[in-house]
Amino acid sequence: MILIVIFFVLAWVGWRFFVRGSVNTIVQAENKVKPASCSGATKKKRKDVVSISPDKPEHKESFIKRSFFHKKLKLTLLPLASLILVLAVVGITLHFNSRHVIAPFLPQEYSQVAHIQGTFTEAKLEPPPALPPEVFISAAAAAARPGLATANRDWSQLDPQFVQTVLQIMKKMTERGYPMALLEGYRSPERQDDLISQANVVTKAKGGQSKHQYGLAVDLAPMKDGKIIISERDPWAFAAYQALGEEAVAAGLTWGGVWSFKDYGHIEKAGSLAAMLRNK
Repeated sequence: MILIVIFFVLAWVGWRFFVRGSVNTIVQAENKVKPASCSGATKKKRKDVVSISPDKPEHKESFIKRSFFHKKLKLTLLPLASLILVLAVVGITLHFNSRHVIAPFLPQEYSQVAHIQGTFTEAKLEPPPALPPEVFISAAAAAARPGLATANRDWSQLDPQFVQTVLQIMKKMTERGYPMALLEGYRSPERQDDLISQANVVTKAKGGQSKHQYGLAVDLAPMKDGKIIISERDPWAFAAYQALGEEAVAAGLTWGGVWSFKDYGHIEKAGSLAAMLRNK
């Protein structure tokens, strides 16, 4: 049905813009040839009477007729041939249209895009399993850090984006041969004040002044042979803390090892705490 409609449309276009114009051209050419023929006949009679013409008028008239016929044939057949060619192309295209299936390529293309996106999207890291309390009790005794055994190590109370950054750092530290353990994450204002009042000072920030209270800071320590080594006096632990500082700075965090009051195991989100609170 579509082919028939296209045929009639193209036939009308061919007649309107090609064949009809050719017919008009032919009619105009005929009108020009007839006077020329009559003029040639008149001249022939005159030349026959005078009998002085060296040329044969009938040859000239025959040449004009042949030229007119060739021109008429060209102007008629060319539009028709073009019309037939267009119809043939349309017919062949419609006939083989059912063999051109595009839809199955769309899911394949989508799956390829999804695969590329998945390749460049890093998988979400999960926090490591909780260590036994005994590990922290012995570490606290060795480093004179009271209250460490009961410190908050709940990853869910920390900022999710910050957690992912810390886990990435811990992963790189393990690859460098320095596995790290979380000593403390979130810290309440009351515990913060309690720590600052102890004889063995581990912080100079009061309650509400530390990023621990906002889930944006953690204290880490290296582990060796299943034991946590907090003191930086241990050469291996000191090297681990230096590596921690390198990884933290590379990740855009602040490392406590560069402060005047050294806190080698402390890393936190960079920036002013006051500015962060204003932007919340």
